[in-house]
Formats: sequence, structure tokens, C-alpha cells
Amino acid sequence: MADLPTGTVTFLFTDIEGSTKLLQRLGQDYRAVRDRHAAIIRSAIEAEGGRELSTAGDSFFAVFRSAGGAVRAAVVAQRELHDHRWPPGAALRVRMGIHTGEGTLGGEDYVGIDVNRAARVMDAGHGGQVILSGATRGLAERELPPATTVRALGAHRLKDLVHPEELFDLVIDGLPSDFPAPRTLDARPNNIPAQLTTFVGRTEELAEVERLLEVNRLVTVTGPGGSGKTRLALEVASRTLSGYKDGAFFVDLSSVTDPALVSSSLAAELGVQEVAGRPILDVVRDHLRNRELLLVVDNLEQVLEAAPVLEDLLTVAPKVRVLATSRVVLSVRGEQEYPVPPLHPPEVERLPDLSALRRIDAVRLFTERAAAVSPAFRLTEENAPAVAEITARLDGLPLAIELAAARTKVLSPEQMLPRLDHRLAVLTAGPRTLPERQRTLRGAIAWSHDLLEEAERTLFARLAVFAGGWTLDSAEAVADPASVGLDPLDALASLVDRSLIRRTDPNGDPRFAMLETIREFAAERLEESGQGDELRRRHAEHYVDLAVTAEPHLTGEDQGRWLDRCELEHANIRAALRWAIDAGEAERAQEAAGALWRFWQQRGHLDEARRWFEEVLRMPSGRTPTVARSKALTGAGGIAWWQMDRGMSRTCYQEALDIERELEDPARIAEALYNQAFVVAAEEGVEAAAVLLDESLALFRRAGDEAGVARALNMLVIRDAEAGDWDACIRGIEEAAAIMRSLGDRYQ
Repeated sequence: MADLPTGTVTFLFTDIEGSTKLLQRLGQDYRAVRDRHAAIIRSAIEAEGGRELSTAGDSFFAVFRSAGGAVRAAVVAQRELHDHRWPPGAALRVRMGIHTGEGTLGGEDYVGIDVNRAARVMDAGHGGQVILSGATRGLAERELPPATTVRALGAHRLKDLVHPEELFDLVIDGLPSDFPAPRTLDARPNNIPAQLTTFVGRTEELAEVERLLEVNRLVTVTGPGGSGKTRLALEVASRTLSGYKDGAFFVDLSSVTDPALVSSSLAAELGVQEVAGRPILDVVRDHLRNRELLLVVDNLEQVLEAAPVLEDLLTVAPKVRVLATSRVVLSVRGEQEYPVPPLHPPEVERLPDLSALRRIDAVRLFTERAAAVSPAFRLTEENAPAVAEITARLDGLPLAIELAAARTKVLSPEQMLPRLDHRLAVLTAGPRTLPERQRTLRGAIAWSHDLLEEAERTLFARLAVFAGGWTLDSAEAVADPASVGLDPLDALASLVDRSLIRRTDPNGDPRFAMLETIREFAAERLEESGQGDELRRRHAEHYVDLAVTAEPHLTGEDQGRWLDRCELEHANIRAALRWAIDAGEAERAQEAAGALWRFWQQRGHLDEARRWFEEVLRMPSGRTPTVARSKALTGAGGIAWWQMDRGMSRTCYQEALDIERELEDPARIAEALYNQAFVVAAEEGVEAAAVLLDESLALFRRAGDEAGVARALNMLVIRDAEAGDWDACIRGIEEAAAIMRSLGDRYQ
């Protein structure tokens, strides 16, 4: 398309709202309505010197040299669409989005983030509405058409864009202007994660999954690892978010391997708090019962035994819908499977012209991801055959294509082909029980892996031991890059560049993770190396030490930071506990569980905590009276207390007290006495607990534990008040208050 403007340009996107339903209602008559709509849009674009770039179904994409021209065209078009006498039941409502940005040409089309941003601005609108980006509003506000004004809509998070966008509504006199809130990720409650890359293609797949969700309350998106299940599900959730009154919530089960933890994971993402004495699933049921929302549950294949939980929730909550991803079907009632097809690659033997090739989804994905790592990359007549063959050889699998595209940083597409062909030929001879696409994906990962230096391969394999991600410090301590001559930060950055690991920044702190498919491949390499047992031991020791280090901070002045840290590392902590139990390391398992009970209690993991305590306390090697067992019993007693199980709490506290008396540490005996007295006081009154409290107070004084003295005094003040001994009561209050003032934030 010759003479397209470049530099600063303004993009206009339009779309008919509810066109599918309109087509169903009008049948053959819809064509005439659509054609008249197209004539109105085209006339308005041409009158202001705009260039029509493409049409897709009922949508238009146009470019203007000025923001004012685009706005005037939109106003004229909306007035004519509003004033036209449409057939009965055929009134059109067209939404429009306008954004001004960089007009960068890639062949005969515009490329770059500003095209995507303009499309997302339109997606935020409703039929009959014109939404402007902040950039367009700044340029066009002084030359608005007569009888039009601009109204601020605030900052909104748009699909595929990292930063919020300021949006503005174009108010046109005489036309409807009372629109609902923009259809953005902020319009409904949600935790849908922002995506850092654009969503490429999948138009038919998106439409089909959305259609299936309209008629089925449980849709399972299935496919091999790397086929794009998660990304497709997230895009569907973003597109349909405004249709759910109570929003959409994403539940990532990639780090959960125990089916019993699925209910807790659902509760955590929904913001549901545990209720003492009630199973967490019951609490989730009550929360969802009258809500209208979409649950996106990811990576269910490793906890298939928990699939009936979703069936149960759908039964009790008639307005909830579930979009699940899994490598296998869930096999529950009401499930509709949707197998994700690969991206459609080109036919290598009959390549279309360059313009058509650019529009093929697999090629678009490769091109966009290649340009992200190598900004100068362009699809040209010279490299097009190689790019087309790469996407075809990879069967159109998104992850495989992205891994290949990342290599354009060091290899041209023509240079890639021999390497890729050789690696795939070797790995397709693998287990025939694997689906062909998965074997191809395995080959793509192996090919990318083989481009690493030997030391980097060793580190890559070692990193498989982490569950749920890791920090730089943890990588140094567990994977030990220095032992193979690598600088830890440089080595991790290299693996990020190769798309073998990802960097995330929760709370602003750098963190790294692997996609689960890649982690599985790395784990195989780790076992082949013979270092698996040693790495799992180092990993477990590291996170047990973290739990012990965190313990004094979980009730201190920096409590929030340490609770957040434990939450981020929860998957690794679970793996460490599992290793310690399976290895028979009872003392370490009991020590870690006892250290973590406050975290589990504060963050609502009561059911999970109880299961851990039950398991570590019945370990055959952990029955002897040790400090570690006493700590685990104390933690188990605390969890039982918060679950309103006073009998279990008293039993655990009593055994802990018996152990501490045997070990003869005054400070620990004092703490155990206080814990048991607390339960006795709650059940029988403070007077019944007075003997335990008096002994506890004396031992706290002997140990010099001022915080313990204050806690015991506060309990005994209640006893003295009930007995009418006001002098003793006042003395106790004054002493406890003085201690608390002196300790300040350190008082627990």
C-alpha cells in the first residue's frame, strides 16, 4: 500500500457491537445492513484524508495524518450511523477507538505497539461510543468538531499492555453519551495477570471458546505443553471480563501437586478467608453460591483427583463458569473439551506472497517475537522461505516458535534451519506414546538447550529443582553457578535471553521461573547428570533454613515482609517439607513446620498446615522427645486452636509441655506452660489455669523473658480481677504496661 504516512500518525479502529446476534436475527438481510454501515464508515474516512488499511468481518482499521482528522471522521460516522433509518430491529451500534502514536511500516502494514494499543482502546468501548487515548486527546482537543466535548474516563489497564492508559470519551451532542464503564481489566473485580507480549492470531479459537462458554459452564482447554492453553484462556477471560458481574479470577496450579490443596488455592485467589472449624471448600462454596464470575483454573493435569471440586462448585453456584486448562480431560459431569490446535503454519511448497505470509498466525508470532529480541528483524523476500519452514517444522506450536524466534539474536532464520532440522530428526525417535506435537516441542527445547555452553546446561538442569520460581540468592545457594565457573546474574540473564527461564518482579524484587514444560525437560537432564538427589537435598536444606530464619519475624515489626516472602516461596517450602518427610529427616521436618505455623495461620492455610503437622508428628524417626518435636506440637496446637479444635490443641500443648519438662529449659517450659494455660483458661476459666500461669510467670522471670512476663501477667490480671484482689490486679497491670512500653514493637 503505497504512500502510507509514517512518523506520528493516528489510528482508528471500529467494530459493530453484537454483530453475531444481529446476523442471527436478520439472516440474509444482514448483508445490506452491513454494506450500508461500511459505506458510511468509508465515506467518513475518505472525507478526512484517512487511509483504509483493512477490514475484518465488521471491523475497520484506518490511519490519518492528524488526530483531528481521525476525530472528525469518527464524529461524522457516528452521526450518520445514528441518523440512518435502519430496518426494524437492525439499528447498528458501532464502537470506535482512536490512538496517536508511531507509524512504523513493516512491508505494507503498520507494525509496533501503537497499532495494538489503538485496537485495545476500541475494545474498551461500547456500541455508539468513541474512546480516545491520552495522546489523541492532547493533540485533538483544540480542534474538536462543533458540539463535541471530551470527558475523562481515568486510567485503565488494557489487555496485553503493561502500563495503564488514560482514556477519554468523545461526547457528541444529540447522540447517546451515558455508557457503562469501559470494558477494561479494571471494570470488574479480577486478578487476570497483565501480559507483557501481544496475543497473536487465534481469532477462530477465541470465538469458539467464547461460544462454548456461553452454552457450557465448564470448558476444558486441552493440549500438550507449550500449545498456548494458558495464554488462550487468559485472553478469553480478558475479552469476556465485562460480561461477569463479579469478575474473573485466575488460579495457577502449576506449583500445586497435592489435590487436597486445590480448594485452598481457589480460596486464596478469590480472597476467601478460612473460617475456624469449617472445611475451606465449604467456605468457598458459600462465597461463590450467589456470584456471577469466571474461574480460570490453570494446569489441572497434575491434580486431576481434585477435578470433582470444580463439579461441586458449579453445582452449588449456578452463575459461575469455569475455564480450565489441562493436558488431559477432567472427565467430570458437564465438561466440554476444547483441544487447542496449533497455530496454522504456511504450506512451504506453495508459499503465498509476502503480504499474505505476514498475516499467517504462525509467521506473525515468529516475526513479532524475533523483532522483540532483535529490533532490526523484518520478514523479507530473502528470509521468508526459511521462516515459513521453521514454523512448519515446529508444527505451529507457540512455545516452540517463540524459542526459535529468540535465537534470531545470534542466528539468521537461514542459519537456524540445519540445526533445527537435525535436532528434530534425533528427538522424533523418542517414546511413541508421546503425542507427535509434544515430541516436536521436546525437540525444540532440546535444540535451544544444546545451544548453551556446557556450564550453562549444568545450571539449567540444576534449576529444575525449584518449584514456583526462585531468587538470585537462592540460585546461588542451591544451584551454585560459581561451581561451574558462571557468574550467577550473567548466567540467569543468558537463560532468560534464550527463553528457557522467565524473569518476574513480584513486589519489585527480581525473581525467576521456568515454564512447567521446560522445567520437565530440565528435570530429565538433572536426573541424567546423577546430581538429582544432591540438588534436592540442598534445595530442601535451603528452604528449611529459610523457614527457621523467618520464624522470629512472623510476629515482629517486619511481619508483613516476611509473610510475603514465605508466600512467594510456599511452593519451594512445600517441596522441602516433602523431601524431609520422604528422606526420614524428622527433626528437620518438625523444625520447619513448627517455625512456619504462624505463616500458615496468618495467611489462611490452616487445613494445609494441619495436614503437614499430622504427617511430621507421626514420622517413626520423630517420636523421641526433642526440641524439634516440641516446636511441631506447639505449632499443631496453635493451628488446632484457630480451627476451634480445643481438644486437639490441649493434647498437642500437653505433649509439648511434657517434652520441655524433660529437656529442662526454663524459657521453653515457661512458653509451654503458657500455651497450655491459654487453652485451659478458655475452656475452664482463668482460675483453673492459675497454677500453670503462676509457674509460667516464675520461669519467664527466671529466663529474663520480659515479653513472656507481660503476657503471663495480663492473663493473671483477669484471675485477680475475678477474685476481687484489686491491689494485685493494679500491680499486674502496671508491671505489664511498663514492660510493653519498654519493648515497643518488639512486644509479642
